[in-house]
Amino acid sequence: MSLADPVLLAVGLLVAAGLAWAAITTARRRAQALATAGVAASRRTRAGGVWFTVAGVAVLAIAVAGPAATVPVSHASGTVILAMDVSGSMAATDVAPSRLAAAKKAALSFIAAQPGSVNIGVVAFTQGGLEAALPTAQHATSEAAVRRLTAGGGTSLGDAILAALSAITRRTVAVGPDGGAPGIGYWPSATIVLFSDGQDQPGGTAAAQAAAVAQSAGVHIDTVGVGTTAGATVDVRGYHLFTALDPATLTAISQATGGKYHPASDVGELDGIASSIDLRLTVTREPLPLAGAFIVLAVVLLAAGAAVTVRRTGRVV
Repeated sequence: MSLADPVLLAVGLLVAAGLAWAAITTARRRAQALATAGVAASRRTRAGGVWFTVAGVAVLAIAVAGPAATVPVSHASGTVILAMDVSGSMAATDVAPSRLAAAKKAALSFIAAQPGSVNIGVVAFTQGGLEAALPTAQHATSEAAVRRLTAGGGTSLGDAILAALSAITRRTVAVGPDGGAPGIGYWPSATIVLFSDGQDQPGGTAAAQAAAVAQSAGVHIDTVGVGTTAGATVDVRGYHLFTALDPATLTAISQATGGKYHPASDVGELDGIASSIDLRLTVTREPLPLAGAFIVLAVVLLAAGAAVTVRRTGRVV
């Protein structure tokens, strides 16, 4: 237990000690006077109220000093990076009005559902990954970043994960030429939520390698599959390309990091993503004020002292 003002405690205890000394002195004088007169008295019963009062003053001194206990408190806090796939395939309309539009709506719903203690960042990824907004408690910034996203380009899921890790650690995270995973520390309160149709673009960092980096850093990746396995045809730079949801890739990424894959084949399912993703809680030690409890105890002791004194002597003091 800690005290905000130990000096007040010392002063209060001196007052209580003074009252105790006065009570003892008075009781001795009274006992001597009664003994001289040949009258026996029960000092215990007569002084009982005084000791309740002294104890009440001592407890009140503790309350005035501002006592507090340090207790573990759980918070839904930490960092969440929304990694948004804005590749050309996300323009497909197998999820109305389009995969990207549905993903943006779900991302905005997710942001709105998070408490202010969660810092949220946004990474929009085409080939190479592009950071759109660093993690911040100002959720309006993240919402604005999501709203301005447009589809176009290719997708490298591995590079997207590395871009998200870079946003979490605030430094560039990359896999070495030999494929070695960099040491980026341990970030157990960070989560990446990846919205994608799972269509990976060759040539970037392998998704499995990037997921291994996240796993070693304690970062969970929850993947949200946007699209349908039936697929759709989309016009990309004048070419008509068929694209379909690849749940296997997204499931492998999430499982490698201890996260979950969330299928979302229509807008209704996407709307429920915010409530289905479990953010991990962090535990911090925070002061718990105890003055109120000590005040209550002091009042009870003082009231008991007054009651005993009135009962024994007919007077409060």
